[in-house]
Amino acid sequence: MNDTPVSDIETLLMACQFGDGQFPSGAFGFSWGLEGLVTDGLVGRGDLVPFILGQVDGRWSGFDRVFVAHAHDGAGDEAALCGLDAGVETYSLASAQREGSRRAGAALLGIHARLGTPGAAEFRKLVSAGKTPGHAAVALGLVLAGAGLARGPALALSGYGFVSGLTTAAIRLGIASHIDMQQAISAARPVIAALAQSPVLPIDEVSSFSPLTEIAMMRHGARSMRLFSN
Repeated sequence: MNDTPVSDIETLLMACQFGDGQFPSGAFGFSWGLEGLVTDGLVGRGDLVPFILGQVDGRWSGFDRVFVAHAHDGAGDEAALCGLDAGVETYSLASAQREGSRRAGAALLGIHARLGTPGAAEFRKLVSAGKTPGHAAVALGLVLAGAGLARGPALALSGYGFVSGLTTAAIRLGIASHIDMQQAISAARPVIAALAQSPVLPIDEVSSFSPLTEIAMMRHGARSMRLFSN
């Protein structure tokens, strides 16, 4: 972990850099079940804000946020990080979700290893050697800690990336405009800000409840025409 303190301005600039849609985080090819829900007519125009808020509450708050926080705290502890990684693998029921998370994590570790972010190259070697899956939430917590971002801003960035990825997918799927996207992000922003500063559950109390999106991901591989990987 990078022990060098980061100023407020540097924190803001770092969040802008890592949260930018042009940052090669590896998440561009994933809709996390949204494509299937749109195809089945379960999510359409006008549904984006409630869908996003539901995903923040049902998935990110009790699952991704928890793993990012603990990975941030455990940066530098190989055994702890591998244990967290195994937890994400176990609790991710849909194979498409597991595979997408691994691919996104690999991309994130790859770019941060090339950027020289402390801890990224070492953990990437463990992933490459097959010693740990390298899931996105664990990779994100690790690299943001290595970059010197405090836990609160790191969680805020995680939440923003989660929402941004879903809203970008909604635009590509044709159910939202760029204004719709910004309205959804604005609606989610105070929720994410509050959660980023809230206590984090221990790993054995992690939870996720987004059954429709998980079912959509399970069915996704059988569809003949797909825009996204999951």
